[in-house]
Amino acid sequence: MGQLVAVTEKPSSTPGVVRFEINRTLSGQGHERFRSVLDAHGNTPSDELARRLFGTGQVAGVHVYSNIITVDLEKGFDSAGLSDLVRDMYTYWKPGVEPPSLADLQPAEPAAAEAAPSGGVGDDALSAVAQLVPMHLLQRGKAAREKWNAKSG
Repeated sequence: MGQLVAVTEKPSSTPGVVRFEINRTLSGQGHERFRSVLDAHGNTPSDELARRLFGTGQVAGVHVYSNIITVDLEKGFDSAGLSDLVRDMYTYWKPGVEPPSLADLQPAEPAAAEAAPSGGVGDDALSAVAQLVPMHLLQRGKAAREKWNAKSG
């Protein structure tokens, strides 16, 4: 599950530098430069990609501008495997990884002992819903129903 990123790897005229062009923007119109993994301290897609690239041990620096990723390689390394890393950056579930069940994703149920006040709603069927809906919305709905009933006679 997730989305693959279309990646085109292009060599640079500078030895030890490789450029990746992808089909989505990572940084908008801002330049982001990462000289080490310590520079990638945020939660943006660019930061996450830089951490992953530095984690390979092949990368000395990363520059991201919109959908262009420029990578300075460590001496003696090539770009093998880096395009796969960029391609899979939005792939969340890989073969062998068990996705969470629907029950795992459901929020915890409120305690049954905490009965929400009816707030004058008067409908016993709404008592279960009243625990989930803020009281001011229930009261506003009741007022709207009363107004509509008064108009329609």
